[in-house]
Amino acid sequence: MDTGSTEELVWAAVAAERKSLAGLLRGLPEEQWDEPSLCEGWRVRDVVAHILLTSQATFGWLLWQLALARGSVARMSFETAIQYAGSRSPQALAEELHTIIDLRHKPVATTAVDRLMDLLVHGQDITVPLGIRREMPVDAARWSVERVWQMGWPFHARRSLAGYRLTASDTDWAAGSGTPVSAPIADLLLLVTGRIPARDLDM
Repeated sequence: MDTGSTEELVWAAVAAERKSLAGLLRGLPEEQWDEPSLCEGWRVRDVVAHILLTSQATFGWLLWQLALARGSVARMSFETAIQYAGSRSPQALAEELHTIIDLRHKPVATTAVDRLMDLLVHGQDITVPLGIRREMPVDAARWSVERVWQMGWPFHARRSLAGYRLTASDTDWAAGSGTPVSAPIADLLLLVTGRIPARDLDM
């Protein structure tokens, strides 16, 4: 499959995830928007705001916000999400996600797979604490795991998981060497992005 065809599939998966997540968010009781997410210090509404901002960020906006955050990407991500979430109702945030379902924007130094990975992982950040089961499409999760494994910052998965051999139990993907860890590709995505520890998976 050529690169263009692969990117088309990725963008189609992005659109499907946005549509599904927007539908889920529309049905959330308002009080659940203020529940803690899996991201420490972030509420559900803050994670949704972050998804919206990273989906649409321009180079100029990123430079300006990074300057305001004194060069800290982590501080920039947190402060912009908090501010954005605080200025909009839950309904407005859900509707905005619905309006960008088909948006194909790649902020500087990112790829279409980054947009997909963000949606898959942050979808879990939102739903797991609320006790909502959200399935990940296998192909989308595999593309995302491979991207995280290769990208280094901010997860540094190869370094943090040195000494482990990761193998997907439901698709053709494996990486690393050492102690074997076998799990569905969705769980491996949560592992490489720091959401769950290796000890919680099959070893």
